[in-house]
Amino acid sequence: MKAEYFRYLLQFKRPSGTSRGVLYEKETFILEIAENGKKGIGECAVFRGLSFDDRPDYEETLKWLSNNIHQDFEFLKEELKEFPSIWLGYEQALLNLKHGGNIYFPNEFTDGKTSMVINGLIWMGDIGFMEEQIHEKLEAGFHCIKLKIGVDWKSEHEILQKLRRKFSKEQLELRVDANGGFSKEEAKLVLQQLADLHIHSIEQPIRAGSWSDMAQLCAETPTPIALDEELIGIINFNEKKRLLQSVKPQYIILKPSLVGGFSGSDEWISLADQQNISWWITSALESNIGLNAIAQYAYTKNNPMPQGLGTGGLFTNNFDNHLRLDGDQLFFKG
Repeated sequence: MKAEYFRYLLQFKRPSGTSRGVLYEKETFILEIAENGKKGIGECAVFRGLSFDDRPDYEETLKWLSNNIHQDFEFLKEELKEFPSIWLGYEQALLNLKHGGNIYFPNEFTDGKTSMVINGLIWMGDIGFMEEQIHEKLEAGFHCIKLKIGVDWKSEHEILQKLRRKFSKEQLELRVDANGGFSKEEAKLVLQQLADLHIHSIEQPIRAGSWSDMAQLCAETPTPIALDEELIGIINFNEKKRLLQSVKPQYIILKPSLVGGFSGSDEWISLADQQNISWWITSALESNIGLNAIAQYAYTKNNPMPQGLGTGGLFTNNFDNHLRLDGDQLFFKG
């Protein structure tokens, strides 16, 4: 078995606003594994500034994996536990090596027999830009949209009020993602304002790491709270269990590139299910390679909620797209 990797810079079609600033490009690494004349491909989608594996030795670790690709799976898993995006790329490449083509998880989805419902994502920007995106998503047939908030709450609140006046909660599910943009006291007010508008949920209302504050908010909130960044960097199984038992969120958001790949996501799901905590799976600006694999994985989980998967349309220089969108239904097109 041999492996090699290369670095790739994805260029955004339009600068994308987040609570951490405006993104113009997205760095990623493509891992290829070859054995017996077959090849498997995976994506190590490091998220600079967010993932805890954004470290100076990231590429050095990729090189180490390439040189040790023949080692035992469990040995590599232990060695790479602090590099979730590299581990996910390795998991993808192995699965693709096994199944061939563009397949990672053979199922009815990859057979083209069925689809998954996804939410539409609205990027931060001025009120005009955000309303333009919302109009596009509604015209395309989305019944669930997620808005990034936490930069200009007054304007963001106005947009949500306008939407709810036009569409009832039965017609349009609204999710918001604050990326830790509020203080605890601000969050209390925002959570009530969101409840008044029948918002489905809010992701990460306050910054990650304040378990006691987050636990209090989750216990008292009129709007369901989803943990997102809170999960990043928690590797140990018992620590994962302790977080969920301590904070008791209504939801958790699973980004495989940030929480230990498919196996790490499986651990979170098993713990969440034990505690009656709901969850959904979200992509994290992967290229079409990683997005395809994550979509196939998400389908295996049989979660009827809208998943937070991208469509491959953000970048000007993306790889071949093996997914197709029809309204808010995501299909595999081979």
